[in-house]
Amino acid sequence: MTMSGRGRGRHYSDDRSNPSHGGGGRGGSISGGSSGDVAPALTRTQTPAAYSPPPASSSSAPVASSLSSEMEQKLTLETTTAQVAAVPPASSKAVRFQERPDLGTVGRKIQVRANHFLVQVADRDLHHYDVTITPEVTSKKIHREVINQPVHLYSETHLGKRIPAYDGMKSLYTAGPLPFSSREFVVKLLPNDAGSSTSKRKRKDREFKVALSLANKPDLHRLQQFLRCQHVETPQDAIQVLDVALRATPSEKYTVVGRSFFSTEHGPKGSLGEGLEFWRGFYQSLRPTQLGLSLNIDVSARSFFEPILVTKFLAKHFNYSYRSKPLPDRDSMKTKNEEVKRTYTINGLSAQPLGQLRFTCEDENRSVVQYYRKKYKIDLKYVAWPAIQAGNDSKPTYLPMELCKIVAGQRYTKKLNQKQVTNILEQLVNVRRPGKIVLQR
Repeated sequence: MTMSGRGRGRHYSDDRSNPSHGGGGRGGSISGGSSGDVAPALTRTQTPAAYSPPPASSSSAPVASSLSSEMEQKLTLETTTAQVAAVPPASSKAVRFQERPDLGTVGRKIQVRANHFLVQVADRDLHHYDVTITPEVTSKKIHREVINQPVHLYSETHLGKRIPAYDGMKSLYTAGPLPFSSREFVVKLLPNDAGSSTSKRKRKDREFKVALSLANKPDLHRLQQFLRCQHVETPQDAIQVLDVALRATPSEKYTVVGRSFFSTEHGPKGSLGEGLEFWRGFYQSLRPTQLGLSLNIDVSARSFFEPILVTKFLAKHFNYSYRSKPLPDRDSMKTKNEEVKRTYTINGLSAQPLGQLRFTCEDENRSVVQYYRKKYKIDLKYVAWPAIQAGNDSKPTYLPMELCKIVAGQRYTKKLNQKQVTNILEQLVNVRRPGKIVLQR
């Protein structure tokens, strides 16, 4: 055995003059072992006390064993740098794919059709831009309308022929940089209702300021490393960019509910009764797998209000169709005035019946019933029912229920009853009862 240090009555080599060891005296590294064996490298965990040699003996084996045991208590194995480099970095976000134990050897091979589609990602520089819209609005639909204007007007010029992907709120992504790191646009939204020219002139254009500023550059290289199992932390920022890009077009074309998209283009609507219907759609999600990046797509269905007149909805949903009796205190929703073709956000119902409501128009106090008779040549019939109230409390707008139609695409958020759930399943899946099965021995 060869060790650095001092001793008496045994063979010790003093390594103070050897530059390959970690210094002289007692502070150097130590190697030990029998002839022909390679001992592991050892490192001191703390500076040991001065060594006191044991009394001399006729046999050196017990002494060597005692010395080895004493030194092992004060030393720890050193992990080599090669072993450290072989283990990928890990954190709380680390994901490890389950290794396949072996290939199958029994049975026959078959093909399985799955709702996963592998995604090929081009090697492009991703750029993330922060979006600030002033004045602030909460509707994603308005956000998209605001962003679409500079995209359509300036994609060939100010945006450097880039087609960005927008998440509907605060983030915009491009494959490659825009010609600027920060810029502001002024956007005007025109009234999109098909009302009269007079009403359009009264309703001013809405003006917004859109500020785009470079936030960061998501790294696709880390995603490629992760898919090759060279990195265990999920590069969520890069996956989010690709997910937003895949959702950009369907978000503009279809009705979005969570991670699903619904439209009457995906199949016929189905009736659920009580003024409700269901639309067909699809769910999509981008997920990392052992085979690569996968787009998971599944069919979906969602209940919506039928786009019918409010009076017909009350008859179907609440079983109420008495014109001369007051309406019970029930729910209300968004409606569209069929006479003037405008969409209103409903705040509630009037406290008084429609026949008793009056307002001032052109310095003349008149009733709602008289107004519709004189202006639109309509004799209102449901005068005992309350009117739908839009606008604000200081300046309300009263709309007759019989002239208002529920806007299409409004999802029904309450729980469906068992009959309605069964109705959806029977129409989505063509349920066929199995015939008689004959078994032979």
